[in-house]
Amino acid sequence: MAVEGGMKCIKFLVFFFNLIFWLCGLALIVVGILVQVSFHKSLTIHDVSASAAPIVIIVIGVVIFFIAFFGCCGAWNENYFMVTTFAIFLFLIIVVEIAAVIVGYVYKDKLSAIVQDSLNDMISHYNNGTPEFRKGLDQLQKDWKCCGVNNSSDWNRFEPNKDSVPDSCCVTEKPGCGNGTMRNPDAVHQKGCREALETLLKKNILWVIIAALVIAGLQILGIVFSCLLMKGIRSGYEVM
Repeated sequence: MAVEGGMKCIKFLVFFFNLIFWLCGLALIVVGILVQVSFHKSLTIHDVSASAAPIVIIVIGVVIFFIAFFGCCGAWNENYFMVTTFAIFLFLIIVVEIAAVIVGYVYKDKLSAIVQDSLNDMISHYNNGTPEFRKGLDQLQKDWKCCGVNNSSDWNRFEPNKDSVPDSCCVTEKPGCGNGTMRNPDAVHQKGCREALETLLKKNILWVIIAALVIAGLQILGIVFSCLLMKGIRSGYEVM
């Protein structure tokens, strides 16, 4: 009876952990999407490595979402094959998550260079860009109350007089407010956008890394309980 009771407890623990994994998979999908959107909403990024970590996290979230359902069915029906398959998939996901954390950490170190290059590229193509492209950069400068990459002088090629900036740089925006006011701190924001965006993106990457590590820890517990349940099922104990 003690063994049966213990196996029954493990069965419900596996089921409970799978419910947590299902929610974690959903959370990973949301976090990955938010990071990916923040990258491409804020910047025009041509470096593919910038999207690697959030895309991997989204894929892992989708896989966990479906595998958790598979694991719940296996635990509830006491199906040895389904529980074993679930444990193997869970182990493979942990390996991928560790890889994602490494990619995110490496990317975090090169974040400054990517932000700098992306902003420089956006500024150089501003005059010849589409209305949507210009609107995106203008919105970025308005939202973050910044101007240029490192400071407002990055717009020195915006107009022939080399002393004008887009109106989105203005402290109080109105038509023509950026003409001849590049270095006027009362009229134009002097702080560049790079620092603000770096802080935002690093914070998002940090949350991705924390989420992956926490979920990997829960998954290790899930594998342990799955193996115990597999042993109980294989030994022929009744787990009801």
